[in-house]
Order: sequence, then structure tokens, then C-alpha cells
Amino acid sequence: MATVITPEHFSPVEDAEALKKACKGWGTDEKAIINILGHRNAIQRKQIRQAYEELYQEDLIKRLESELSGDLEKAVYRWILDPVDRDAVLANVAIKKAETEFPVIIELSCIYSPEELLAVRRAYQSRYKRSLEEDVAAHTTGDLRKFLVGLVTTYRYDGPEINERLAKSEADILHEAIKDKIFNHEEVIRILTTRSKAQLKASFNRYRDEHGTSITKKLLKDESNVLQKALHAAIRCIDDPKKYYEKVLRNAIKRSGTDEDALTRVIVTRAEKDLKDLKELYYERNSVALDHAVSKETTGDYKKFLLTVLGKED
Repeated sequence: MATVITPEHFSPVEDAEALKKACKGWGTDEKAIINILGHRNAIQRKQIRQAYEELYQEDLIKRLESELSGDLEKAVYRWILDPVDRDAVLANVAIKKAETEFPVIIELSCIYSPEELLAVRRAYQSRYKRSLEEDVAAHTTGDLRKFLVGLVTTYRYDGPEINERLAKSEADILHEAIKDKIFNHEEVIRILTTRSKAQLKASFNRYRDEHGTSITKKLLKDESNVLQKALHAAIRCIDDPKKYYEKVLRNAIKRSGTDEDALTRVIVTRAEKDLKDLKELYYERNSVALDHAVSKETTGDYKKFLLTVLGKED
């Protein structure tokens, strides 16, 4: 369920005119920009961009980049892009720091449907004139490269069918590899990069039933192993995306010094999908409303923007 609250009356021309006015003169009217864009869905935002360009022969995105700054500028920029272009930008930013920011690549590969991932790869090529997979390969090495390239190039079967015998045999393969700490086992990478989500969930369930603990708990033992961390993130994304995102939010807010990039990424990318569900899960797990946590850990217009997208006025 989405959190964005859109108005009953919508006119892209009126919004474009109001945004032009907000950017005129000595000071930018950030409040007006937030009140308009924070209450528009992706289709409406695209119509506003088109109306603005037709009216003023100017790119609204570039204008807002020049008018805003800091965390607010970054958040509004990601928000106003078409969702598939936003994902391409997020991937590109993450790739440049792929040894630490690989979870962003894993989210796109393991949470998105095969068609959604393909759309991101197309958008990435169009924007950067290179393929997503070649950039991932260029910025990673060894086993992490093999795993991430496998994830971004896959086109998983997306149906519900599962093979129980296969689930048992592959749960056993995963168990043996984790027990022996052979995380770069070719079979482990093959299973996680090619099997359908339904089949993988069946294997994870079989693992839990036979070994009395979840596969992710077994993978948590060594935080220094980057491939192990990547495998752990991929399994969590496939097994329960909402729990995965809730933990990203919790870590972003609770760590010493708020991780604004992670906080912005989850709120902006999930606001029109399942952010309402994430808010409920966050409250269940932390006994504090996500709106309240965001309000406490952020400031100024950046805080106002996030709260608007969360469906909560400050």
C-alpha cells in the first residue's frame, strides 16, 4: 500500500506554474516545492515535468537541482525521476562504491520482478551508454563480481510452481556449503542466481525445517566476509522483502549518525508500492512510529519532504 496522498484536483500546468514561481527571485520556496511534488504520484510528476518544459523550455529536474541543496536536493531528485530511471541512478551511484554498497544492486536483482529488472537494465543502458552488468563487473572483483553479475543478468522464472525434491536437494547443498564455509561454491551461486523466487523460498523453508534454524541466521556468523554478507542480503531480499526493508530503515535511523542515503532510498522507492506496510512492520518491531523516528532523526526541509512522502504532515 502506498503512502503518497494525492489531491482530487490535479493540473500539471498549474503545478508547473507554481513550481516556476517557487524557484523565482532571491530565495527558493522549498515548502511550496515539497507541498506540490510530495503529493503527486509518478504519472503526475511526469506530466508536471512535461508541462514545465513546454511552458518554459527548461528542464524542471535541472532547475530543481540548481535551486535545492544537500539531502533535500538528493531526495527530490530521486523522487521526480521516472521510477525506472531512478533505479538506474541508484544502481550507478552504488556501483561506484560496490564493495560496500552492493545491497542496492541486490535489492534491484532480488526484490524486483524479472520484467522490472529488465526495465532497469534498459534504462541504465540508455542513461549511461553502458550495460549495468559491465559496470558491476568493472567495479567488483573475485567472488563478489561473479555473484553480482549473475544476479543482474538473470531472468528468473516468475511463476508459483515448485519442485519439492529439488528444494530438498538444494537445501542440502546450501547447508553443506555454509557448514564448511565454502561460500563461493559454484552451486551456491548457481542456485541463488538462477532459481525462481518460489523455488528458492521452498529451499529456504526446507532448510529451516531440517536444521531448526533459518539459513540467514547461519550466514550471520562472519561479518567480515563480503561474499557472505552479499549472500545473506540476497536471501533476505528473496525470502521476505518487507522484513529486509524494515531492517534497512532501522539501521539507517538507529546507527550513530543517520544514514540519509539509505533512509531516502527506501522511502522514495517504496512510497508508491508498500511503504504503508513497512510503516506497520516498523512499528511492530520498534514500538515507535516510523514517522516519529524520521522526525526525530532528520531536520528542516529534508524532514518535511520525507514526512510528506510518508503521508504524515509535520
